[in-house]
Amino acid sequence: MIISRVMTKNPIFVHPEMPLNDARSIMTKEKIGHLPVLDKQNALAGLLTKKDLLKAAPSPATSLDVYEISYLISKMTVKDVMVKTVTTVGENEVVEEAARIMADSDIGCLPVMRGTRLVGIITDTDLFHVFLNAFGVRHPGVRVTCSIREKPGQLARLAHAFAEKEGNIVSLVTSEADDPSRRQATIKISGISLNDAQAIVRSFDDMELEDIRE
Repeated sequence: MIISRVMTKNPIFVHPEMPLNDARSIMTKEKIGHLPVLDKQNALAGLLTKKDLLKAAPSPATSLDVYEISYLISKMTVKDVMVKTVTTVGENEVVEEAARIMADSDIGCLPVMRGTRLVGIITDTDLFHVFLNAFGVRHPGVRVTCSIREKPGQLARLAHAFAEKEGNIVSLVTSEADDPSRRQATIKISGISLNDAQAIVRSFDDMELEDIRE
């Protein structure tokens, strides 16, 4: 799946000169935690996050009183606290690469670009939705997790056996297993009973059933 299918298109943005309190109000009203910052030429100039807003708040140990603090914050603008060096991603990149970048960089979002133009934003929440869809969480059925020997045709054999029992694979996700010679597969199947699904997996000598539930 590519990013353009799951990103938030035409995201709300702010300008560097906007008062910080106004940007804070936008985040609160729109219930968002990230705001791309565009300059007067609509080029990406930075990124403002809730974390940046927290950093802008004075330390609890400050000697300033509440009125002085409010005055200082009222004078701050987005450019005073925004992240100026922004990691971005292209709209035709795949979602797993976006997830890798975000995980490796410990960031919660990526502005999505079409050349030099901002066309969207992808956040960790968007990736959670991708994760839910990949595992077929919202679809009824039997969820099977099994360890499969790493060799060609294994999943095809399993899928054929499910189909013979009128089972339809809703989702299939594989991942590395503890044993490098095997892979772990998590499969959601509709139209089949738990007992039939369990019997099918156990009928293969080179497959190990790890978990099964409805």
